[in-house]
Amino acid sequence: MSHSRFLTILPALFFCLLAVSCGDKRKEDPNVIELNFGHFPNVTHVQGLVAHHFSREGKGWFEERLKEATGKDVRINWYVYNAGPSAMEAVFAQSIELAYVGPSPAINAFVRSRGEDIRMIAGAVEGGAALVVPKDSVLKEPADFRGKVIATPQLGNTQDVSARAWFSRGGLHVTQRGGDVTILPTPNPEQLSLFRQGRLDGVWTVEPWVSRLVMTAGGKVLVDERESIATVLVCGAEFLQDKPEVVKALVQAHQELNEWIRRNPEEAQEIVIRELEELTHSKIDPALIAQAWKSIVMKDRISLPKLQQFVQDAHHAGFMKEVPDVAGLVVPEAVEEPLAEEERLTMMEEGAGK
Repeated sequence: MSHSRFLTILPALFFCLLAVSCGDKRKEDPNVIELNFGHFPNVTHVQGLVAHHFSREGKGWFEERLKEATGKDVRINWYVYNAGPSAMEAVFAQSIELAYVGPSPAINAFVRSRGEDIRMIAGAVEGGAALVVPKDSVLKEPADFRGKVIATPQLGNTQDVSARAWFSRGGLHVTQRGGDVTILPTPNPEQLSLFRQGRLDGVWTVEPWVSRLVMTAGGKVLVDERESIATVLVCGAEFLQDKPEVVKALVQAHQELNEWIRRNPEEAQEIVIRELEELTHSKIDPALIAQAWKSIVMKDRISLPKLQQFVQDAHHAGFMKEVPDVAGLVVPEAVEEPLAEEERLTMMEEGAGK
């Protein structure tokens, strides 16, 4: 064999050997569960931030509980994404098994895979998103925004869909490239800068950026999405099918983490601050996180009516040609039971009394 031909074959041979060695390693270590887990550096991904921090400190929340449930050592690799579509692509590619993500990317992934690749296995957060306008703005209704410029984090992301649906329902013609109101997909840090410069008439975004716009850039909240689904926990359908016992234990640990966060808000906020500073390499004002905290609610399960409304919004905004049936997207155990009329009235009375 010539030297040049040998060099041509060598890389392929190397990768074959690498694949074999990786496969052998898994067989040699059947008592270790390794999971790849994604989340965003947002307050609405509080569970991911807190759990990531615990893993970083060697006190893994999921690791300890999964080990107790399965009897196996658990290793979790955390991956931070800035956009839902990239996280869903990672699930498609089986680069990660699980992710905290907004409903829009998860629904799009479900539709793209014809219902085969993605499952919502738990709720995570409701609220934490809003339309912010300048304090002195006279804009109030969708029609007032005709000819204006609004920023959202990314085309087709959860807040982008909410914005387009709100303007459309208000009678404005909205397209992906123009229409009566210009909706400009813009990364959150750039939104803040443009808003301060007066180059945006509003920003539809998520915490902690909502609070940053209000506290540091002279903004005010016009539309508060306090009741909307902000974040859910998803996994690959194949992973769910192959490892149901792991998913069950992980969801249980997730719900316990929700309860810990509810009972320990101050400690949880401190962790979120430290983790955001680690991930963003910037100083985080504790007052900012305290303000953002007021607009989020931890959720164990997912409201199907709210999810179906979001699908209608996405369809109305032009992101879906048809309205898909998303019942198969949410596993039965993750569906939130509707409140009985008596419970609903009681909660309304309690809320009115506050």
